[in-house]
Amino acid sequence: MLVLSRYTDQSIVIGHNVRITVIQVRGNKVRIAIEAPRDLEVNRDEIYKQKFGPFVANGSNVAPTVAAAVDAAVNVDQPAGDDPGPYLQTR
Repeated sequence: MLVLSRYTDQSIVIGHNVRITVIQVRGNKVRIAIEAPRDLEVNRDEIYKQKFGPFVANGSNVAPTVAAAVDAAVNVDQPAGDDPGPYLQTR
């Protein structure tokens, strides 16, 4: 798990097509905005668990369209060391 700190109005980019932006922090509650392709399903954790069961980072229990979108977004077939494009990718 990667842990990052962000301030209000700062973002995190996942792959080349998902951006998560911190909108507001109030007490222990954080509001975020998620920009992602319409075909990429985005759920709160409790809803995800109801639909698919426990989260497994390797993608073995995600819906096929989600797994395909995530694979395409992070170039899973790209060997480590190749040029990751305009964004830094770590493995």
